[in-house]
Amino acid sequence: MHSLCGLKTIAILTFEPLVRPVVDRILLSTVAYRSPEEVFPYVRSFTDYPRYTEHLKEVTVHGDGGVGSVYDLRLAWWKLSYTARSKVTAISAPNSLEWRLINDIDARGEWRVEAEPEALPADADTDAETASRIYFEAVYDPYSANENAISLPRFVSLDWVIEKVEPRLLGEAEAVVERLVADIEQRSTPRDVELTVHEVP
Repeated sequence: MHSLCGLKTIAILTFEPLVRPVVDRILLSTVAYRSPEEVFPYVRSFTDYPRYTEHLKEVTVHGDGGVGSVYDLRLAWWKLSYTARSKVTAISAPNSLEWRLINDIDARGEWRVEAEPEALPADADTDAETASRIYFEAVYDPYSANENAISLPRFVSLDWVIEKVEPRLLGEAEAVVERLVADIEQRSTPRDVELTVHEVP
């Protein structure tokens, strides 16, 4: 009897679920010719993000911008519209800001800023004396989305939307990063920015 119970215990401990959650990860980085202390205020200024992408129409903040603040991000693409709610979960200025979505989809991420003075070219067209690497990370389960929260047109499935949107994410990220860096470096015309792709779905 004891051996049988032992076998059951071993079975419970060793067998794993056959179906695991699908989780995707995006990790990108780029260089700005400024110190982390100069970069970080731009990274945490969510209300300025609509300037960097045409698909983000408006950002409304609930709170003072610190930990616990919630941002409503009104997105629009094609015939779809959706408001994501992003909560700031941790801030360690000037190096890290962590966030997670609190409605309809399982997603979290981080903006990270690290000093990288060696990334400043000797012939850079700037008066900056140092540089920083800006990392953007997002971890999400695309299939955790609540279909009822997204205004899908008739005969359009969530799977179809995911299939169309995911390939566009990298191009959208490149555009956002280029405009963000132009703001950080206070350039009227964005320079060519190299986006390093560390991981994508």
